Amino acid sequence: MESTDSAVDGGVTPEVLGLRGESTFVDVGDVDLHVVTAGPEDGEPVVLLHGFPEFWYGWHEYVEPLANEGYRVVVPDQRGYHLSGKPEAVSAYRPEELTGDVLGLLDALDLSAAHLVGHDWGAFVAWWMSLHHPERVRTLSAANVPHPTAFRRALRNDWEQRFKSWYVLFFQLPKLPEALASVGGYRGVCDMMRRTSQPGTFNAADFDCYRAAWSQPGAYRSMLNWYRAIARTNPRPRTERVEVPTLVLWGAKDAFLTRSLALESVEYCERSHLVVLDEATHWIQHEEPVRVRRELTDHFRSHPE
Repeated sequence: MESTDSAVDGGVTPEVLGLRGESTFVDVGDVDLHVVTAGPEDGEPVVLLHGFPEFWYGWHEYVEPLANEGYRVVVPDQRGYHLSGKPEAVSAYRPEELTGDVLGLLDALDLSAAHLVGHDWGAFVAWWMSLHHPERVRTLSAANVPHPTAFRRALRNDWEQRFKSWYVLFFQLPKLPEALASVGGYRGVCDMMRRTSQPGTFNAADFDCYRAAWSQPGAYRSMLNWYRAIARTNPRPRTERVEVPTLVLWGAKDAFLTRSLALESVEYCERSHLVVLDEATHWIQHEEPVRVRRELTDHFRSHPE
């Protein structure tokens, strides 16, 4: 992979990186999302949702393999990230707005429903979509973020999880977290990703891409606004039962979330399958891409259109 220094101004796209996929901008309502697509237009749609502090690139190892298997792969930069729209108001990052973007994306691409896959915050959006708009979700696959109710109960009752989530309180401070993050070319953020992943998970080229995304005007502030919005609104889903077929993928060595949350999450699902990888961390899709892709496609095939 080439250095991505030239991508800082224009963004990190498959075209710049020499990867399969096409970059487009999609009007989903009140924002435009930068979206990477690949695969046959008539293939079963798979929407991959990234988390913090990633962007579409967090799924770059999945785009070509899934496209080669005949899926229509759709990978957005979620609102506030990289090249997508970045509303200034914290209220613009409430769960209703985030799921509205996914609904708008499906509508704009004329997709009645899709296999929805999410990691970290992307998994939260995927859970919320499945709870509130199950008719638009063929299958749910959530990696290393629990069902919203399971997480809320853990924060109320589990001191270990409270300790692991200390950084969420820090992110509530105005301006300081984003100012500190940018010091030394986002050195601290890169160190966090290295420290909480298996050795060698992220390389220099990866961090070139991430720094380019974080450096987009207003991006890091908007990324943190996701945390600020959920802390201010404390949202609760309208229902706790997940009716769509659900795959929960979990790296047991997650530094941010307790393993018990995976077990508690599947208890809220009508049809679920739990896969725990004992040596994986929070960054499961990077550390075990072959295994995760196989679990995803097996899940998709078990529940076709």
